[in-house]
Amino acid sequence: MCWRCWERRAADRLDPEPRVAVISAYEPEWVALKAAVGDARSHHVNGVEIVTGTLAGRKVVLFLIGISMVNAAMTSQLVLDRFDVSAIVVSGIAGGVDPALRVADVVVAGRWGQYLEAVFAREADGRFQPPPWIKTSYPNHGMIFPMDVGVRSARGGAEKRFWFEADAGMLAAAGKIGAVDLKRCAADDACLSHAPRLVVGGNGVSGQAFVDNAAFRQYVSATLQAQVLDMESAAVAMVAYANGVPFIAFRSLSDLAGGGEGANELRTFFRLASDNSAAVVQRFLTLWTPPR
Repeated sequence: MCWRCWERRAADRLDPEPRVAVISAYEPEWVALKAAVGDARSHHVNGVEIVTGTLAGRKVVLFLIGISMVNAAMTSQLVLDRFDVSAIVVSGIAGGVDPALRVADVVVAGRWGQYLEAVFAREADGRFQPPPWIKTSYPNHGMIFPMDVGVRSARGGAEKRFWFEADAGMLAAAGKIGAVDLKRCAADDACLSHAPRLVVGGNGVSGQAFVDNAAFRQYVSATLQAQVLDMESAAVAMVAYANGVPFIAFRSLSDLAGGGEGANELRTFFRLASDNSAAVVQRFLTLWTPPR
């Protein structure tokens, strides 16, 4: 064992308490959560504000990972290296790709995949064809062929996989939340005609692109059987898997990823969606018992 390494890691720890990491990507997503943290204390590492305290009766470490897959992976690992994180809970907004879902619904996907870990194939004779030595995971959308991502973990070295599962115990607790009073109206009195609902299970996908395209939305729904699409959750799920930390993500729909009748609705409903996700996360924390 590298004792000097252990001593250095121990010295880098900013807080000795086991805590649940509650994380968001987009600053408006964490406004309600940050305001609800009791005994809050701020830490700063590499320009990232990290808040410790209590939320819904749980000891938490709250922070923004930043938008994008790279930011999500980098910042999640940064916090895991400096805090004793017993589990990870993601709270935020997403684009809805399942036609059965509507704006402000909250989705708790059972697994997450990286749909833009992909081959952009060349076209020959009117067909897109990846190199024969590359294994692809799913049928293509034009030149885009999704494929598995490589990951290393303590489970046994390197492997390739497409899906990263939410923790079974956390998902079961989410399934017990039941009816939640979710908001229908934004701050400027833009109101939805429907009552938002909570949906537990199914697939979520993440990639480096903001999607506002009806054809691609349909492809993601039909091919990957996805309910939601965002730019961070699958990266966090991969970091959680690599570190052996339980993970779950709550995503409320701010828009329909190009499936709406008019212009993209994110700017109208992002605050409403963020508040709905935060409300469900806090309810979840009261029902679920952390592993330690």
